[in-house]
Amino acid sequence: MSDTIIGAGLVLDGNLVSESSVRVDGSVVGRLDAKATVELGVGSSVSSDVTGQRVSVAGTVLGNVEASERVDLLAGAKLTGNVRAPRLTIADGASFRGKVDMEV
Repeated sequence: MSDTIIGAGLVLDGNLVSESSVRVDGSVVGRLDAKATVELGVGSSVSSDVTGQRVSVAGTVLGNVEASERVDLLAGAKLTGNVRAPRLTIADGASFRGKVDMEV
């Protein structure tokens, strides 16, 4: 379970910095930076960069994604931006437009 949850229907306009895990089911308009896991649920949207230890995307991201361990694009995910992580998985049905850097 995530320590911080941005619920469906909630819009956070500004940067979010967390020392623990974050789950987003709503929208974040600004940078999202977590020291642990970042989960972007179905229907979520982030309009900026996302950084975390592990980043799981099931919603929409318009920005770069960086993870120290891995990035997972789940079915239905839409990512427009670059990915920087040592591991990347892209599920069938995910959409990705950008570059990948796996040399972290």
